[in-house]
Amino acid sequence: MAGTTLPTPLYGLYRGQLGFSELMVTIVFAVYAAGIIAALLVAGDFSDVLGRRPVLLAALALSAASAVCFLFEEGLPLLFTGRVLSGFAAGLFSGAATAAVLELAPSGSSGFAATAANMGGLGCGPLLSGVLAQYAPKPLMLPFLAHLGLLAVAVVLTLVLPETVHRPEPRPPLRPRGMAVPRQVRPVFVPAGLACFAGFSVFGLFTAVSPGFLSETLHVGNLAASGAVAFSVFASSLAGQALMSRTGVARGLPLGCVGLVAGMVQVGCSLLVASLPLLVTGAVTVGIGQGLAFRSALSAVGERAPEEHRGATLSALFVTAYLGISLPVVGVGALSVGMGLRDAGLVFSACVIVLAVAVGFRLHRARG
Repeated sequence: MAGTTLPTPLYGLYRGQLGFSELMVTIVFAVYAAGIIAALLVAGDFSDVLGRRPVLLAALALSAASAVCFLFEEGLPLLFTGRVLSGFAAGLFSGAATAAVLELAPSGSSGFAATAANMGGLGCGPLLSGVLAQYAPKPLMLPFLAHLGLLAVAVVLTLVLPETVHRPEPRPPLRPRGMAVPRQVRPVFVPAGLACFAGFSVFGLFTAVSPGFLSETLHVGNLAASGAVAFSVFASSLAGQALMSRTGVARGLPLGCVGLVAGMVQVGCSLLVASLPLLVTGAVTVGIGQGLAFRSALSAVGERAPEEHRGATLSALFVTAYLGISLPVVGVGALSVGMGLRDAGLVFSACVIVLAVAVGFRLHRARG
């Protein structure tokens, strides 16, 4: 999963090398969401039929191909190709790797182990590339060479991993999973989906645009610091997801919305007064809110969905979330062309605050 966020601190270097705008940065970032959505809808449950290992190996191969594209990039075509391949890989990992961890980890820790692997990988990507790009030679090559080395280790581990799926004979046909939101799930799905959209849009902001905030608004050019800020969001999301076991689903979703509002207020203020500490505390606060809201939303929708439609309903929730990670960020890039990156970030912060407040208010009225 680290491969999907590995380029985060490097976008400024690509801008300098290739001479494209902040809008193009956000588009390059966002195309990977199209790959994730396509993989989830087409092959989200293929590992249930083919087994976990073949799908994991295919995802690792796609991730390696993405790294090779970045190694040999000479312009936008290979950047776009690398991001789309990274999205395909992440979409396959989202299903097969999560299922494998749930099945192989000790029963008491399986849920947290799957979450830690997912969010931990996403957070370690920018941290690794930021440190290597700042303190080692060849900043646009070494992070991807390191990633290829990690992928080689992952291939060896996957080959010796126990297979948890007993493949049926004859093998049933592979069909796209698709999406479905049954009528009885919609009262829960709508606020859960909006909360996921808002939370994942924050992920998009910190993995696509925060390096620009740091360099242009806060005048922090250290790439390791840029990677550390992105890492803090994902690490905090992991902490927020762990909190759900204490708050429960009913309180977790509105509390997550409160965290999103509080965090985005701090992020907006950090841009107004050019404060790095406020940006970091905002990243931590919004990450906790996102994690709490996301895990609560998954649990609420999963519990309400009929068993025969559960997979398709959760697919719809993931698609909503990944639309959130891409579309609003492209909007920030478009706004930055006319009003500057700082003001575009302020507009984005206000939109997330309004959306999170609306979801929280709806949940409060539903409980009342």
